[in-house]
Parts: sequence; structure tokens; C-alpha cells
Amino acid sequence: MTDLSSPAHAAALDAADPLPTLRSEFLIPRHGDDEQAYFVGNSLGLQPRGARAHVEEVLDKWAMEAVEGHFTGQAQWMPYHELVRDPLARLVGAHPGEVIAMNSLTANLHLMMVSFYRPTRERPAILIEAGSFPSDRYAVASQIAFHGFDPVTDLIEVEPDEPGGLISMATIERAIAEHGPRLALVLWPGVQYRSGQAFDLPAIVRLAHAQGALCGFDLAHGVGNLELQLHDSGVDFAVWCHYKYLNSGPGAVAGCFVHAHHARTDRPRFAGWWGHETSTRFRMGPDFVPTAGAEGWQLSNPPILGLAPLRASLDLFDRVGMPALREKSRRLTGYLEALIRERLADTLDIVTPADPAQRGCQLSLRVIGGRGLRGRAAGRDLFDYLADNGVLGDWREPDVIRISPAPLYNTHADVLRFARAVEAWRDTA
Repeated sequence: MTDLSSPAHAAALDAADPLPTLRSEFLIPRHGDDEQAYFVGNSLGLQPRGARAHVEEVLDKWAMEAVEGHFTGQAQWMPYHELVRDPLARLVGAHPGEVIAMNSLTANLHLMMVSFYRPTRERPAILIEAGSFPSDRYAVASQIAFHGFDPVTDLIEVEPDEPGGLISMATIERAIAEHGPRLALVLWPGVQYRSGQAFDLPAIVRLAHAQGALCGFDLAHGVGNLELQLHDSGVDFAVWCHYKYLNSGPGAVAGCFVHAHHARTDRPRFAGWWGHETSTRFRMGPDFVPTAGAEGWQLSNPPILGLAPLRASLDLFDRVGMPALREKSRRLTGYLEALIRERLADTLDIVTPADPAQRGCQLSLRVIGGRGLRGRAAGRDLFDYLADNGVLGDWREPDVIRISPAPLYNTHADVLRFARAVEAWRDTA
């Protein structure tokens, strides 16, 4: 009988994996003499080794060519954003003209709501999930208030109906149907940040559109984690960050999708110079003529140093492809689940759905028993113990530890190290 928790078994799984780890392509933080077991790619991805060369290329070009770097030599800055456009489109299942890397996630969300939240007295409402990431809720509430409506009545939050804070599709469907005549916009996560639950994007789009509402997604935890087909799903817009699974550095430039069926240039928006059509941008005319597609939502010229690390990460995603990465993710997270259920069922409760189709890399965990350990929350005590022993997850209040084996650089051996560290904590607590 296979011993799931033997190092030999974990090593055999890694050796036989159809997609060998790309761990050597990343810089792994150290813990003493050993590498960290790093499970926080859902918060900040590790640095690709190729990122430094791309950044130094920009710095060298700046040093040698200064302003001429916009127009001369390799990787010219003027069209620099185009270097990430096609691989980004492949990653999210979009046409190249439907994606753009720009700004930050919440800034992009506001820009999208300027265009896609067009409330009327009959349709003032936005529907989101209860417990959404605070920045999303702040943005939505402020947009409702900005348009003269009341977030108390016009911000509709769908409460979880399943254990662990999960939301069933039946509940989403009922909420959209119930509020449908008042809905201007459904804004939903691809993956709920605290629970790790992944949602059926095409189904939610169909439900929203059937009620006459537009539908957008925050894909902060979805891009680089799930296989996405944004164009075919009919998503109206989506926003995301690149510093999590896309490994592009702290505060990295974010991403945005606008479906081709919104490519007409008369849609209301906040305009900026860099969104003006390329052929006449430098005429410096007074009238804004937007570039077709997502590029027409740009405001200012791209942050070249911010885009440079994204090139390195997208090179790796292009090399492997999301289908292969998704399958490896299922294997790694499935092994994590199996170890917990076999060895740690008395210690950890898995919040995230067991169905692999309803989750990505992340398992959200709670310590069974809750409070009382040495006067502190047991979950926080375990989290600190793991960090002290070189196993890094992240903590979400009030009691969730998130562990996310990223398929680009995590291994089965990493997962086993986590399980053994939890066992050691349990046996000495």
C-alpha cells in the first residue's frame, strides 16, 4: 500500500510528473541552509530568473539612448506594451485586441465601471459576492454613490449558502433572477480570495445577460491559475493583477480585458492621451479618438520598467501552456488534499471545494478546534510555526491559512514538507 507521506513517494511523483518543475527558472527564498517551501504565489509570485535581464535591458537602453529609446533599437518603448499583448491574450483566451497591460487592478476596475456601469433609475444596482475583497467593495460602493445612488439599497451582496463560506451556483442564479430588473452590472470573482472557490464564468455571464445586465470579473486569483476563455465566455470586461500567479513583482502593472463586441469607439470612458488612436496621437489634437479595442482605455504611456518582468513570466507560460499547468496544478493540489484527509483530518478542515473544477491551486484551511492554544488562535499559532520552519503560506482573517502550490515552481516534495510540518506542530502542541 502506498505511503503518501513518505519522501520516496513524493520524490517519485516529482520524477514521474508529465510536466517537470520549472523551479530552476525562479529565485527561491532561503530559510537557513534550505530553500523555503513557498506557497504564497496567490499573493506574490516568485521572481523569474529572466526578469532581471529584461529590467536591465530597459535600464541600459535608458542609459545609452535616453529619449531615443522610445523609437530605436530592440524592444522600443513606444510600442513596448505590444510585447506582452499576444502572450497575455493567449493566457486568458482572448483576441490580442481585447487585452491591455496597464495601471493597477482597482484603477482598471474603476475605469471599466465608468464604461460598463451605466445606472438608471430603473437599473441602479451592482451585484457582488458577500465578503468580496475590500478594494472591490470600496470601488463598487463608491461608483454607486458617485452616480447619485445609495449603496445601502443598490449594492447587492450574495451571501454564502454552503459550509466554509462557499456560494452555490443555484444561489447565484436565484440572486440574479431576483434582482434582475434592477441590475446594471454583475461583478464577480474568478476565484474567491478567502475560500479559494472558483466559479463558472460562462454560466454567470449567461445569467447576467439574460436579465439585461452587463457582467465583469475580478480575475486577480484566476489569471495564471485557471484556464480562461474570456472571449468565448462572452465576458464584457475583466481586470486582474500580475504580481500573483504571473510573477511580475510587487505592485506590478495590472491587466484588463474588454470584449470585442464593445470595440465600438463611442462607449463612454475616462480618456487619456495614450488611448488615442496611434496614427494621429502625436498631432496633439483637442478631440479624443480612441484606439479600437482594449488599448483605447489606456490613459498614459506604459510603465516600461513595470512591464519588463511580465515579459519574463509570460515567456514561461507560453513555453508550457495553461492546459499543462492546470493539469499539474490539479496533481499538486490533489496531493495536498489527499495528505490532509489521510494524515491531518483531525487537525485541518478544508474550506475550498473538493471538486477540482471549483478550485485552482489554493486550498483554504482552518484548524479544527479554533481557539485556546497558549492563549492565541490555534490557526495563527500553526501559521507562525510553519513560517518559523520554512513553510510559508498566508493568513486571512479571521482564521484561514491559504496554501497554494503553484505549478511553475512548487513540487510534491514541497507539499509533503507542509504536511509533515503540520504533523510536527500537532504532535508537540
